[in-house]
Amino acid sequence: MFFKTIKSTTTSLNAITIFLVSVVVVFFAIQEHENLYREAVKNNLNGLSENMANDLIPSLASKDSFEVTNTLLRLDSYKNVKFAKVYDNKWQQIDTYIGYSDGGTSIEVPAEYLNTKNLTVQIVEDELIALKLIGDKRLPLGYLLIVHDSKTPLKESKIALLKDILPITIFFAVLMISISSILQQRLFLPLTRLSFLAKKIQQTKDYSLRITIKGKTEVAELSRNINNMMATINTETEINEKHTITLIDQQEKMEKLANFDSLTGLPNRSYFLKILGEELSNSTINNNNLSLIYLDLDGFKTVNDSLGHDTGDKLLLQVGERIKACLMKGDIISRIGGDEFLILSHNSPSNEKLINIASDIIDTINIPFKINDWEVKVGISIGIARLIDSGLNINDFISNADIAMYRSKNAGRNKYTLFLPSMMEENKRKILIANSISSAIKNNEFTIHYQGKVSPSEQLIGYEALIRWTNPTLGFVSPAEFIPIAEQSGKVIQITKWVIKQVFKDLKTLDDLSENSITISLNLSAHDIKNYSLTFFIKDLFKKYNIDPRQIEFEVTESAYLENFDIANRFLGELIDTGSSIALDDFGTGYSSLSYLTKIKLNTLKIDKQFIDNLAISRQSTVITKTVIEMAKQLNLRVCAEGVENESQADLLKAYGCDQMQGYYFHKPIPLESILLIANNKEKS
Repeated sequence: MFFKTIKSTTTSLNAITIFLVSVVVVFFAIQEHENLYREAVKNNLNGLSENMANDLIPSLASKDSFEVTNTLLRLDSYKNVKFAKVYDNKWQQIDTYIGYSDGGTSIEVPAEYLNTKNLTVQIVEDELIALKLIGDKRLPLGYLLIVHDSKTPLKESKIALLKDILPITIFFAVLMISISSILQQRLFLPLTRLSFLAKKIQQTKDYSLRITIKGKTEVAELSRNINNMMATINTETEINEKHTITLIDQQEKMEKLANFDSLTGLPNRSYFLKILGEELSNSTINNNNLSLIYLDLDGFKTVNDSLGHDTGDKLLLQVGERIKACLMKGDIISRIGGDEFLILSHNSPSNEKLINIASDIIDTINIPFKINDWEVKVGISIGIARLIDSGLNINDFISNADIAMYRSKNAGRNKYTLFLPSMMEENKRKILIANSISSAIKNNEFTIHYQGKVSPSEQLIGYEALIRWTNPTLGFVSPAEFIPIAEQSGKVIQITKWVIKQVFKDLKTLDDLSENSITISLNLSAHDIKNYSLTFFIKDLFKKYNIDPRQIEFEVTESAYLENFDIANRFLGELIDTGSSIALDDFGTGYSSLSYLTKIKLNTLKIDKQFIDNLAISRQSTVITKTVIEMAKQLNLRVCAEGVENESQADLLKAYGCDQMQGYYFHKPIPLESILLIANNKEKS
């Protein structure tokens, strides 16, 4: 009886021991699994929040709330993100993203957590919270807060793990209890070894450990099953470790994509701004006068349009390599978009060194590029700015270099320009002009001046409509000044529409003043002919004002036509189909090849004023003018000479057979009111 009691007690103790050992192993397996999983999720959230904070830099810098919202919407692909918030640098909330919801109320992030500015991943009430700085810590643009649900996915992961190991664990327990009464004495040692193994696993967290018990007993079988269980746990652990490695690798790749241009491998705009911000902070400490060199290719669009984007991409790669070869040690070059590059130069380089760099870059870019059996030629316009002129402001620093670069373009391109503070005043005037255009149209500040065109017999046959602008603040603004600004600001189409509408209103009055039907010429810019919807606007106005399209001639410059050849042919072809005529303005000033004349749609060639000015003075100009007129006759084109200012010029043009002439010798540009006044005076006399 005592033996049975001892046996029963021993059996119970063995069963309890087996159960406890199994529970310990499962418990520590789950604990380790939980720790590894939580760490993986934490690392993933840290990488996600860091990348999103970098992506938000341009949006906050430009205060583009739409781009902020678009960036936050990328969190839709992360199902366990509960919500996210973007704050400005004064902790004022800018935008909120609401993601995963478990049906309860989202936790409120304690104010003191935000106030500590602890820019790490923390755990608050079973939630993972990431708070990241947007921008540089010295010049913060704002903060990003992401709240991630770690409880629910962890629970699901533990349940999955239990489903894998629980059947084996139960099987072990049942097997041990069944054979404990027979193999009590032989099982004591193996069970001790199992307990030791569990403790060692707890201490070392090494799930590759195994236990070996020889023989065919149930204990040996149990050891093999425990080894199988450990193998399962070890496999799950390795999977988690691989997942963590994958997340780290993905984070590195995302950082590279976020910081470097995918085509050239150069730092992109956002990463360059980050570097520039850091250098700006250091410069105040080290008294280092940084310099920026802003570069923009001349003629890159023509390469893309004529030779294709593949050639354009290869050209950008070679351009980047040539520019890098011209830089000083430590200089940083970035491709900030399209065909624009920025160079940050350290160590307070002198103006002479900066000029040498710019000159070297211009010289090396002027050497033709060999791409896909093509010899590609482009130029480059360069602007140089010093930090001392920017008031230590990043935006002003870049803007100054940009202003200097555009000064180079306006000066004829393929040049460099050093920024001067006086240029800022000119830039402010440009901004004021750009901002005043819409109100000028609304307030009827623009007027149309008409310059007469005459036949060889000096009979009035038409007018060219020329826009003029007088602003209460700016005074008289020349078209040569405000038209390029309107093109750059995207407002030239508003001006063009106003001019067309006003001319159509005036046409009947002008027509009534003339004995014969007249033609009015209207100028179109390169931006206008890219806007195909303008053709519908013109056709509607033809109907609205009952205009005969044959009385309207549209003028487009040679360079605008040929730089947008296919688009221009389609656009102007639509106007020709209505009955209107097309004139090619500034002929002979931009292109040496004449083969395009057989491919484009036009009715009139306008000889540029620079040739007319030198008639009878320069033999070359005289020969060119005569040749152009003869060539146009052979191509069945009319010829109009502009800028005729004296009788000798007019006589030569008549002798050469020029169809139309305009200039101060015949008529100066005057408003409609003056034309009416002159007509009334003639009637009275």
